[in-house]
Amino acid sequence: MLSKTCVNIGIAVLAALSPAADAFTNTRTHRRQQLSVSKSLGGIFDVDVESISRRNHGTHLRMSAEPDEEKKETTWDRITGPKLFKTVTNLEGIHSVPLVPLRIMTGLLMVHHGSEGGIGPANFGTPEFQGFVDYIIKPYFSFLPGSPELWSAIHDYAEFYGGIFFALGFLTRPAALSLLVTMLSAVYFHLSATGLQGFPLGHVSNYSYDFEEPLLYSLIFLFFWFNGAGPASVDSVIYGAISEEEDE
Repeated sequence: MLSKTCVNIGIAVLAALSPAADAFTNTRTHRRQQLSVSKSLGGIFDVDVESISRRNHGTHLRMSAEPDEEKKETTWDRITGPKLFKTVTNLEGIHSVPLVPLRIMTGLLMVHHGSEGGIGPANFGTPEFQGFVDYIIKPYFSFLPGSPELWSAIHDYAEFYGGIFFALGFLTRPAALSLLVTMLSAVYFHLSATGLQGFPLGHVSNYSYDFEEPLLYSLIFLFFWFNGAGPASVDSVIYGAISEEEDE
């Protein structure tokens, strides 16, 4: 009885191992066939298969090791090449340099607009200040609530101190926004008083449209309101001291 049981177990084990043994045998047979075919082809065409394999491997390593040689870009390439049509999307480094004189000169040129009738702003009682009230605020901005003199003074303070802050690059965005409002108000005044004056092909006696200057100022202030002061500014120093952002 015991011997019959052992025989049955042995038969079961052999049956379980039979597929694995067949697979192993088939794998070895397939490998021998591949080697035989490779040697046969080598004999027919007089080719050393192993040497070809080694040469291909060496060529691949040499190609991988050699760095791609890039053509050095010249100044002429930058002027006439594809970069002629490229738009700068990051106003940092060399691209931010023109922002410094643009901001400083724009701010300084704005200061005197806010000081009619004196050195400082809101010179009540002077002919220049009263003329601004009588000929600009009252006829064209009568819809504003409150005293016309108050709005004239606000206009002067915004342009005088806003111009100084803008030139220094201190609180640049609030200064730019306040100056933007005053310039858009000037555009409205000139368009209401003299219209488009034949823009864009019309010719006027003073060689520029009345709304031309405040419109250009408005676009400058709009730019800095969106983008901030730029380099060489008080804002950039303050931001560097208090910012918790890490440079990427």
